[in-house]
Amino acid sequence: MYATRKVATVVKISRQWKQLAAAFAAVAAVTSATVGPAAAEADVTALYNSAQRHFTDGNLDAGRADLRALISADPGDAEALALHAIWSHHAGDAAAVNEAMQRLGSLDPAMAAGTQRVLHAVTAAVSTLPNPLPSLIGPQTGIVVLGYGLLPDGALRPELENRLTAAWLQAIAAPFSPVVVTGGNPQNGISEAEAMRRWLIGRGLPADRIHVEDRAGSTVQNALFSTKLLRDLGANSAVVVTSPNHIRRAVADFIVAGTNVVGAMTSLEQLVSQLPPPDRSAQRGIYLDATRTFELDSSR
Repeated sequence: MYATRKVATVVKISRQWKQLAAAFAAVAAVTSATVGPAAAEADVTALYNSAQRHFTDGNLDAGRADLRALISADPGDAEALALHAIWSHHAGDAAAVNEAMQRLGSLDPAMAAGTQRVLHAVTAAVSTLPNPLPSLIGPQTGIVVLGYGLLPDGALRPELENRLTAAWLQAIAAPFSPVVVTGGNPQNGISEAEAMRRWLIGRGLPADRIHVEDRAGSTVQNALFSTKLLRDLGANSAVVVTSPNHIRRAVADFIVAGTNVVGAMTSLEQLVSQLPPPDRSAQRGIYLDATRTFELDSSR
């Protein structure tokens, strides 16, 4: 009798443990189905944001490590693959570039094509030399002069006058090319573009030849907004005019934005010091701007 009761008790306890185990399994299944993907997505987002912060701060190795972890967790993340290709290019890691581009080409051909354009743009920009001489261009090539911060009263700073002098020389050498002045950041109710327009008109350029882009607040926006304006004007290429220490970044951004840059004209100031090609550290700003012009999210 005692043995029978003992067996019954053991069986009852065993059943209770099985029920408890089943309950734990059910909870685990629900957690995996609901919380798991969200947690994984949060981890991927954190890795992406961390990588972008590292690139901004100049920590290339840490940023690439974050991207490798992200791609391992989510092999279908096209933006991460694009960033990995771009920053591996900056690091000189050809094998990593090729691997990322091959995977991206299979996953998202349009993103792959855009990434290839970024790689072409930064390569072209790094090899660009500051040049104070105007280019011989026709009416389908626009002249784009980039703005520079105005004084509080809306007057031009000397640096912007230097850029405008270079743009004026280019406009005289190419009398049928449209001129685009680009820059927002108004001071005393006057945008950079409007101040530039007035300066050029004051030096004899016809007002109807000058086209104003007055929303841009950065080189990235100069490139994106001016590229659209150039297309609206029927121009299929451009000469970009800015300062010697700014020309490479500007050229990269305009190429990424979709402008065929056929000339890069600069003012004379700092010309000699900017002739040597930038070292890898100095190229980081070109790569950063190019990724932003490509409109890869800086954070998620």
